Amino acid sequence: VRVVHDNDIRFVVIAARGTSDHAATYLKYLLEIVAGIPTALAAPSVYTLYDAHLRLGNVLVIGISQSGQGADIVQVLSSARSAGALTACITNNPSSPITDVSDHVLLCNAREERAVAATKTYTTTLAVGALLVFTLADRRDLMDALLQVPDWMRSALGTDDQIASSVDRYRYMSECAVLARGVNQATALEVALKLMETSYVVAKPYSGADFMHGPVAMVHEGFPCFLFAPAGRAYPFMLETALKLRERGAELCAISNEPEMCSLGHFSFALPAGVHELVSPLVAVVPGQLLAYHL
Repeated sequence: VRVVHDNDIRFVVIAARGTSDHAATYLKYLLEIVAGIPTALAAPSVYTLYDAHLRLGNVLVIGISQSGQGADIVQVLSSARSAGALTACITNNPSSPITDVSDHVLLCNAREERAVAATKTYTTTLAVGALLVFTLADRRDLMDALLQVPDWMRSALGTDDQIASSVDRYRYMSECAVLARGVNQATALEVALKLMETSYVVAKPYSGADFMHGPVAMVHEGFPCFLFAPAGRAYPFMLETALKLRERGAELCAISNEPEMCSLGHFSFALPAGVHELVSPLVAVVPGQLLAYHL
């Protein structure tokens, strides 16, 4: 944090792929909302295919790779460092190539990831990102919320039996939409990926706002829509989205800690009450991971 201030960092670029890119989406939201630092998600092809040379003074470039082996992410960091950027990485592997091109290394400390569809390294990456931003912004209130996340996640794991007994309804599902808004856009992206890579379902993630401007046309009677809608700033819009989808006959599965939202779902999985919206992606993703696992 001191190095960020000493280098007068005015902009952040985050490079990642796949699950790590979804964690990057969450980190982008936090950096802008909490720390007030404009943040962009890198297009690694700019570096790897087009050999672009960017002006990166007063820029922090963060690479996220759970294994630390992603060659294109390593190249982004290497090029950025040569261009004068401050570099850092979030990884679960302390001896990986990504650490060699990073001025600062932030470790997930999640031990070996046993799931091909990464789970614990995703949530620990979110936690490391949140810890960085809350420290950078000196937000003790959000740090306190982050410290409550393990208990909230344990509570969310309590939905396991309910999900296991409900998932049979979706066993012949060939496609679905996964919707959220705000910080939980990362959750929609990640859960859709988990459904696709474990169950071969065409799962289309959208911001609820974007979905209502065109893609909603694909919703027909019985079309499955999974809505992540924890309490917070994004909730009223997600409630409006749910009501419109009900009118179109969509099959709604609601993941929320708001009773009204849960009552709208043909199925609903309750998140623990009191979860702060800015740390809710760590908690909300758990029922999504369990859904993919049981499906």
